[in-house]
Amino acid sequence: MQFSTKGKILAAGGEVLVRTSEPTDLHPISRFGEILGAREIISNLVRKDVKVKYKSSILGAAWSMLNPILYLAVFTLVFTKVLPNDVPHFPVYLLSGLLAWNVFSNSLSFATRSVVDNGNLVTKVYFPREALPLASIGTALVDFILQALVLGIFMLVFRYRFWGINLLLLPLACVALLAFTNALALWVSALNVRYRDTQHLVQLGLVLWFWLTPVVYPSGLLASGRLAGRSLFGISVYHLVLVNPMADIVLGFQRALYKVVTPSGSGGQPILLPVSLGWLAMVLGAVTVGSLLLLLFSWRSFFRMAGDFAEEL
Repeated sequence: MQFSTKGKILAAGGEVLVRTSEPTDLHPISRFGEILGAREIISNLVRKDVKVKYKSSILGAAWSMLNPILYLAVFTLVFTKVLPNDVPHFPVYLLSGLLAWNVFSNSLSFATRSVVDNGNLVTKVYFPREALPLASIGTALVDFILQALVLGIFMLVFRYRFWGINLLLLPLACVALLAFTNALALWVSALNVRYRDTQHLVQLGLVLWFWLTPVVYPSGLLASGRLAGRSLFGISVYHLVLVNPMADIVLGFQRALYKVVTPSGSGGQPILLPVSLGWLAMVLGAVTVGSLLLLLFSWRSFFRMAGDFAEEL
């Protein structure tokens, strides 16, 4: 048996395709060590992506801060003039949910094309291929920091008091967000190398997913309001939304930052889901555990396909 230059095994019965640049099985601990060793590559890829994103731009990174402001302007107009709602301090409510959603949405959008867009690098240099989708998440986190500054400014301007035990939910929600985002990012980035339709399906899916997640409409409507008691396929809308991991994560961000479930001025209608902090913490813990299991599965799938990236690009 001998290896040809095209990554095939010449056997008595003919040619059998084999992986070209990776071992056959994923060993998570040793592989994680390789990824840590490639952290400089990941940071360089993040810097490159940020520079390319704002190349020849006058405002530069300020565009990332303008994005949530534009969302805020549009949705404030819609939900105060066209479809009036009773959400006090609507900018804080909206931006606290958008913080989580934009990290997820931007990460998947960037990660889906990360391997394809870096095809020249993949075919010429060996490095852990996981670095590419991870760098995409890093780029989205740069935007996250800038958009968090926008939210902080709004809180200062409106003198919004968000301090309290509720802030303990924020790190748990962040861990759940990163675990779930990494899991999907690895999967779609590998899938897009083989099936280029993936990038278009992801964009369509994100649009639908956004409206299935209580970012712009009060999650309190699910428990008491127009959506309470509604069902789809025999399952209540309330439980359908909670099955959505991003809905749980967004609820964690909103409860941590917007804080008040039924603020004064809401007419007694709960704005946030009327559940205890302990209950929401347990849900976020369950999402984190489920996301870590999904991450292990998607990582193995990515690894199985990664050895053939060079030939498929």
